Amino acid sequence: METVTKIIDVVAAAAPEIRGGLTGRRRKADEENPSGEIQMAADVWADEYLESELTAIDGVGEFASEEREAVVDCGDGLSVAIDPLDGSSNLKSNNSMGTIVGIYDAPLPARGTDLVASAFVLFGPITTMMVARDDSVTEYVIEDSAVQGTADKSSGETPRDGEHRVVTEDVTLPDDPTVYGFGGRVPDWPEAFTAYARGIEDELKLRYGGAMIGDVNQVLTYGGVFAYPGLESRPEGKLRLQFEGNPMAYIIESAGGRSSDGEKSILEVTPERLHQRVPLHIGNANLIERLEAAL
Repeated sequence: METVTKIIDVVAAAAPEIRGGLTGRRRKADEENPSGEIQMAADVWADEYLESELTAIDGVGEFASEEREAVVDCGDGLSVAIDPLDGSSNLKSNNSMGTIVGIYDAPLPARGTDLVASAFVLFGPITTMMVARDDSVTEYVIEDSAVQGTADKSSGETPRDGEHRVVTEDVTLPDDPTVYGFGGRVPDWPEAFTAYARGIEDELKLRYGGAMIGDVNQVLTYGGVFAYPGLESRPEGKLRLQFEGNPMAYIIESAGGRSSDGEKSILEVTPERLHQRVPLHIGNANLIERLEAAL
């Protein structure tokens, strides 16, 4: 689908701009997002930048962001939901963060089954992008000379910032999982999830960095499970269905894994509102099956 390709190209092209714009925007903004969380200046800037770029695409009909209250109507076509800067709380400590994108063929809020593609850009030591479409996941490196230095010139041409090249096709979760990452305060975990977690801790290595985007990338790379469960104080979960849950579940399921809200696939959750939260558990299928049995 041509519009999907345009959206992915725009997100890749925006990545070096967003990453470069983080410098000097580590302070808190003077407002909260619709979920009641204090915004960083970088959140607001990345949201405004992506809104301008994505709504200009012919074939994008709606734009929504974790950082704004309502859907932006921009014509006819696909709906784009973004988390402009997942993990922005990591700015202060200079840890990983990135951008999450869900592309829906339905008005927002929409079910995950209405996704036609999703992607995330990870600002790690290098800038990478994971894209799920047509039941397949592809990993790209995004050219960013400010971060990666001189690009490979073996072709005789120097790639431009924002260009993306394939590094791994048909990404699948390894059959032998090795890592896990669970969010939320341990004393706030429900008893059933705590029991599940104790078993996982005996088998896998902890990898939790405070940004879902980085933790899920670890699971895609090494196999395992990521979860931000419903808590005793927040049974509805913390992560947003439209902007985080659905896009990440779509990527994991396209890579051969499973997702669950504790009972069923995240992609089957019926949305009731744009900023709806959801308990999120994603990873290797056998680990998610064990979790559902435990809950």
